[in-house]
Amino acid sequence: MLDVQNLGVSFGGEVLFESLTFRIGVGDRIGLIGKNGAGKSTLLKLLSSENNPSNGSISLEKNRSLGYLPQELEVENHRTVIEETYQAFPELLKNQSRQDEISELLNTRTDYESDTYQGLIQELSDLGTTFELAGGYQYKAQTEKILTGLGFNPDDFDRLTATFSGGWRMRIELAKILLKSHDIILLDEPTNHLDIDSIEWLEQFLMRFKGAVVLVSHDIMFLDQVTNRTIEIVNRRHFDLKKSYTPFMSLRGEMRAQQQAAQKNQEKQIQQTEKLIERFRAKASKATMAQSLVKKLEKVERIEVDAEQTEVMKLKFPVAIQPGKMIFETNNLGKSYGEKQVLNHVDLYVERGTKLAFVGQNGQGKSTLAKLLVGDIEGNGGLRLGHNVKIGYFAQNQSETLAASKTVLNTVQDAATNENRSSVRDLLGAFLFRGDDVDKKVSVLSGGERNRLALCKLLLQPFNILVMDEPTNHLDIQSKHILKEALMNFEGTLILVSHDRDFLSGLCNQVLEFKDGKTKLFLDDVNTYLENKKLNSLKELEKTQKKNKSSNPIKVSDYALQKKEKSLKNKLSKLEAKISNLEQEIKAIDLELEINYDQTISAPNFFDSYQEKKRVLVDHMETWEQLVAEIENLNQN
Repeated sequence: MLDVQNLGVSFGGEVLFESLTFRIGVGDRIGLIGKNGAGKSTLLKLLSSENNPSNGSISLEKNRSLGYLPQELEVENHRTVIEETYQAFPELLKNQSRQDEISELLNTRTDYESDTYQGLIQELSDLGTTFELAGGYQYKAQTEKILTGLGFNPDDFDRLTATFSGGWRMRIELAKILLKSHDIILLDEPTNHLDIDSIEWLEQFLMRFKGAVVLVSHDIMFLDQVTNRTIEIVNRRHFDLKKSYTPFMSLRGEMRAQQQAAQKNQEKQIQQTEKLIERFRAKASKATMAQSLVKKLEKVERIEVDAEQTEVMKLKFPVAIQPGKMIFETNNLGKSYGEKQVLNHVDLYVERGTKLAFVGQNGQGKSTLAKLLVGDIEGNGGLRLGHNVKIGYFAQNQSETLAASKTVLNTVQDAATNENRSSVRDLLGAFLFRGDDVDKKVSVLSGGERNRLALCKLLLQPFNILVMDEPTNHLDIQSKHILKEALMNFEGTLILVSHDRDFLSGLCNQVLEFKDGKTKLFLDDVNTYLENKKLNSLKELEKTQKKNKSSNPIKVSDYALQKKEKSLKNKLSKLEAKISNLEQEIKAIDLELEINYDQTISAPNFFDSYQEKKRVLVDHMETWEQLVAEIENLNQN
């Protein structure tokens, strides 16, 4: 569908990447990876035709369409959520507007026999046919389905987009892209502003998508779930393998080891050649041979080992004086914005050494509670801080607060104290800002580089409490790993707002769930919390579809009905286990097809068996829906 040939980009004489050649075909779900500043977002902009390359070409097949979701975007504020999302269908909206216009004209005119009147009737008929064929009677339902999947409630549809945060506006743009039925979708960090439920929904959507997807993401679980191909940009070139992230990195590790061995051998050969040149130069009879060796040496293409091998961010959070046992205590804490109650009746006790994760849908108050705890905003109810508590706060938009006109060095120097101002260059070096990098303006930094700079500022003072709101947004995978290790080794108390499942895994020992303006504490790690949540996912799906119904259904009093209900629930439980097993079997087969297609399909009756599994899965899902409906009917009687 899309061909890239010898693509290259340079900025100010510095080569970002060169000679990129690859093809994007139907069914490709490509994870685009690389360290911050490698050119991932730049490449997406080139593919979308938003920017032009320095050299090379990009060719999109005729009658193919492409959608692009950038990291930063603008949404019209004067429209409602549903109106803005309808903009995905400009032709349908134009058609509908013209139909309304003609209908109004026909209602006001009386020249029923005139050619003009008959012409309007014919145009209205033609428009109606075109409207129907283009899916005009389905687009509203499609829109509502996508918006619901991305976390919007029906009550949100008629709210102005201006009343939503940047994250929610990004979801609106994502919804528009998903609705346009593009052949290729380009997504730049689509999970940055999504909660865990919405990420899982997006995973399922993209896995079913029949076109091609190219995405930049630092969410390892998301990459492993969605992608079947990985392109890494490193050292101005690229590596392209038909593997998801984890198996790709395993192979790349082997390739790096080979690179290092080859580089070592090459260095030995070069040293030997240089010795020969020096020896031959001393003899007049060997001067010609020495010159020949010099020319040969000049033509040698030096082997480079990937920078990731040697360039590692060094991160350690200093700890201030030890606080008391109690860090935070809230009593009936709440917060409202006008008539909207964001948080209500929050009772929380945080002890020294706790590592607590805030999870839940966006808009449920996670960031609000973080701001209340650090004193960034005021609420109602009780909030008490413990003795000797010294809080370090990393806001969700921390990188956006950096002055764009300042250099990297000036930014850190202005935040430094007299005690550590002399060591700011060393600290910047630990965050991979070295050499001329420190003189770069903040405005030219990538999102990940700005986030690293914001983290660097946080380390200028010691704290014993860290409250961090989405600190991994825009960070590359390696930097995220380093940050996670530093936080695991942090001896103080940690409160972490994050949607990144891989980042949270093994890091926090408690989970605070936010739902419907209330909080619930789980004394489990994040993995246990998510596992328990997934066990009930099928049942919860049905519950979420019945939000407007009473949360206290009428209990089945009749013994016979109770017995029938129990039987149906047993069947449902067994069926869910079968569905889960079948899904795993099909997923395993799909993986085998990706790894070794020819060998896999050569098995006797392979396709018959494969299709039979899919057919049985469809039958099981239909039966599951029937059982759920029967149980629901029992509870309504």
